Amino acid sequence: MRTAGTVGAAQERLDGWFVRNAKSLRDAFRVGFGIIWLIDGALKFAPGFVDTFAGSVSGAGQPAWLGPWFAFWANQVNADPAFWVYFTGSLELLLGLALVFGFVRKLAYTGGALLSFFIWAVPEGFGGPYGPGSTDIGTGIVYAGVFIGLMILDASFGRAPYSLDALLERRFPSWARVAEIKGFYRGGPEAPSGTDAPSDGIA
Repeated sequence: MRTAGTVGAAQERLDGWFVRNAKSLRDAFRVGFGIIWLIDGALKFAPGFVDTFAGSVSGAGQPAWLGPWFAFWANQVNADPAFWVYFTGSLELLLGLALVFGFVRKLAYTGGALLSFFIWAVPEGFGGPYGPGSTDIGTGIVYAGVFIGLMILDASFGRAPYSLDALLERRFPSWARVAEIKGFYRGGPEAPSGTDAPSDGIA
């Protein structure tokens, strides 16, 4: 009984710690995710990656009805693989920096979800081909889900205090258009002190 009580008390303290630090943990999670994207982007510039990239969009083993989709992208990539590799890597680096520093968060989350879905749908081949040996559906779609989760967290907790967006909003309240979810931009409880919330919503 004493052991069960001790475990229960420890669990309550841990739960309380998560509740008290929810906003800080949200920002730490965003920064950690940004570091992952920085690593992903940097690896695109590794020697030899361009030479192997075209093979990842061949669509080998995919269903026949997906053939036109992969044929289109294979033609684009084969025409100039270096462009697509370095373009994608640059986008990933910019996205990682935006996440780490909390810059244009709403746009970064939206763009990140779209980029992740694109990566999943083209080089990852929708996670397929699927068959008896398939073990997962690919990482791109999971990354897209994480970005949607970050948007939900921002909608729940409001402004991120540890971000460039927070600093910019104090000086330029309209910056919230590209940084905050609409409900908080309209003047929720966390509107910057000394400023009036704009009357219009986020475009």
